[in-house]
Amino acid sequence: MEDLKHLALEVSEQGVATLQIANGTSLNILDSDTIIELTLTLRRLARRPNVRVLVLRGTGDKAFIGGANIKELARLDPETAVAFITRLHDLCEAVRDFPVPTIARLSGWCMGGGMEFAAACDIRIADEHANFAMPEVRIGIPSVIHANILPRLIGEGNTRWMLLTGASINAERSLQWGFVHEVVTNSSLDDAVAHTVSEILECGPQAVRAQKALLRAWEDPTIERGLKHSIAVFGECYAGTEPDTYMTRFLERKRTR
Repeated sequence: MEDLKHLALEVSEQGVATLQIANGTSLNILDSDTIIELTLTLRRLARRPNVRVLVLRGTGDKAFIGGANIKELARLDPETAVAFITRLHDLCEAVRDFPVPTIARLSGWCMGGGMEFAAACDIRIADEHANFAMPEVRIGIPSVIHANILPRLIGEGNTRWMLLTGASINAERSLQWGFVHEVVTNSSLDDAVAHTVSEILECGPQAVRAQKALLRAWEDPTIERGLKHSIAVFGECYAGTEPDTYMTRFLERKRTR
């Protein structure tokens, strides 16, 4: 498990696992290689009985996850688009199904697939410089898969605003909307995460695992149907010209900056 190319993993004697994206990108961007390794690592960690809590974080404070690799997205066709979004779906499900509490340490940008990944976690703690966005419509594709669970976190109206405008919200608004549980200064972020970890470690390990399983069982079954349907819709979008047009425009703007 220690032979990781795109991640860094530490597990303390107390059973606190810290899994960090370390793939050399400034915004911890998710490409297929990172997605696959992260999914497999989460599944292996889930089988370790000594793990009591999982902290997920990026490298540095510019971003938790700045979304999926747009250069990879721009090369997709209907068939490979389904394959890509299925991999991202499986990653989010791996953290959603994790048998102990998961905490997202959120610093800087959290966008697109990164926001969906954070939404799949149990607890989200952000610093005051965090920003959140689901900008897919701005590059010619819809937000799919675990955007489906945003309404139960931030409400139907707020979800519609985020997904239909692609605009971002800051840490204060994300706290008001209920996406994050706590907002602190950047210098206090690790302490805030550690405090929540300590609260979990005070609890009975088996009771916490049982509670986590119950929370998963209590979720609305329509979420699962929505997840499956959105994979097909994502692939269908690549049959048209919008993804290529809008992603090309985005990449050209980025090159000229």
